Amino acid sequence: MRIADVLRNKGSSVATIAPETSVADLLAGLVGRNIGAMVVVGPEGPVGIVSERDVVRRLHDLGADLLTRPVGEIMTTHLLFCAPEDSVDSLSAAMTHHRVRHIPVLQDGRLSGIVSIGDLVKSRMQELESSTEYLQAYITQG
Repeated sequence: MRIADVLRNKGSSVATIAPETSVADLLAGLVGRNIGAMVVVGPEGPVGIVSERDVVRRLHDLGADLLTRPVGEIMTTHLLFCAPEDSVDSLSAAMTHHRVRHIPVLQDGRLSGIVSIGDLVKSRMQELESSTEYLQAYITQG
């Protein structure tokens, strides 16, 4: 299965945020959309990603003052990207190796989606269910 298949099922919408947006506004966006991360986009394209994990780590250091700080101060700038033609298995391995839960998808240099570890688990579960149904049908038809 390819990342394009995952995006076909979940959609290609990507929540983005500007680096100068406050952390308080970020949190409102995460809660409002029921998501765990947003891609930080500057004038030239993606410059980082900011997740719940980034907020929690910096909250420990800065306390409530964090809420007024810009997202650009807490975002992760070392971005991993994938392409629609990448396999789900290779992306799962990359997420595990790099200990990340969200990877933006680039197609022709443009942001075309985002994939979470939950999306990959869901696609794998659907794949396993489909295989199980096929095998059960094969066995019962003899």
